[in-house]
Amino acid sequence: MEISKVTEVFFSPTYSTERIVRLIGEAWEETHQEIDLSRIPKEREIHEFGAQDLIVFGVPSYGGRVPAPAAERFRNLKGQKTPIILLTAFGNRDYDDTLLEMKDLAEEQGFVPAAAVAAAAEHSIMRQYAEGRPDSRDQSELTDFAVKIREKIQQTEDIEGMTELSVKGNRPYREYNGVPMKPSAGKQCKKCGLCSRLCPVGAIPAEHPEETLKETCISCMRCIAVCPEHARKVSRPVLMAASVKLKKECSERKRNELIL
Repeated sequence: MEISKVTEVFFSPTYSTERIVRLIGEAWEETHQEIDLSRIPKEREIHEFGAQDLIVFGVPSYGGRVPAPAAERFRNLKGQKTPIILLTAFGNRDYDDTLLEMKDLAEEQGFVPAAAVAAAAEHSIMRQYAEGRPDSRDQSELTDFAVKIREKIQQTEDIEGMTELSVKGNRPYREYNGVPMKPSAGKQCKKCGLCSRLCPVGAIPAEHPEETLKETCISCMRCIAVCPEHARKVSRPVLMAASVKLKKECSERKRNELIL
């Protein structure tokens, strides 16, 4: 199957998923473009793709699910039997129903899943879990995954010959109601407004960037990642309690997975 253009689509508040999506996309030398679903669209942007396009679609797993804003914004992408690679980054616990939800979402929008990748990445909240991942070992393995995916797509005569992709997960998907850890700004905050401009859901008021709209916040931790003053944090007692709760599940190095 011939590919003329690769589009890397990602929702990546702390940038790990974005890096992994790009790593997979690098296996193709064709023209590349990016669609960042972490950015709040100023207006409804519809993107249409054909059979010779290839989409690399990546999201972090939030409680074993696709982040709600990512799913909502992905629905502005329309495929016409367009091959798609599904990718989820998970914080060293599990990705549960994330790939299945992504597969269902992609098929609803006219895409044909060709492969899927589950990649362990540093936990966005409790960063001691999978700290530093994807590391050099991961990058080598993920590059190998990308080569195998490219070979599969190249050897498939046309999209009609693509076998249905089987990924783990359950329907109905597991319930996810967010986490209680909402970042707030301390005395170091200079009110530069960078966190407000980059928040994926508009949970930080532009006029008062030291505040957080807790009902809107999805605990994605981008504000912590981008703050030049390191002024934004989550409650230390709550963070420690959550870390202890996840220690058994998250301490062991989890493997990356390739589904073809």
